[in-house]
Amino acid sequence: MALNFYDQSGSPIAYSEDGIHIYLFTGQPAAYLSGNTVYAFSGAHIGWFEDGWIRDTRGGCAFFSESAKGGPVKPVKHVKPVKGVKHVKPVKGVRAVKSVKAVKSLSWSPLSGVQFFHS
Repeated sequence: MALNFYDQSGSPIAYSEDGIHIYLFTGQPAAYLSGNTVYAFSGAHIGWFEDGWIRDTRGGCAFFSESAKGGPVKPVKHVKPVKGVKHVKPVKGVRAVKSVKAVKSLSWSPLSGVQFFHS
């Protein structure tokens, strides 16, 4: 399942070709999905993936995909850049305990962008 993820300005930030591993368009591995949970490769729980949205741990919308439903008004999508050569995925760290799922917000996360994956 191929997915492209756009931030609150409509800029393409990341993608997944297999529906599990998320890469930045530079080719850098950014995170991975385990069910509907988003983890950094360090093992940190950084968000949730539901209804085509990646939400931060506070329920704010960080990214939307083409299939996103609900949430805040989506901006016009920018043209996707050429994908960089994929870097080698790091070893996945021990997963942190998931935080309690926050109420879904209709607001954008302050972490909508590359910094989301470094939180």
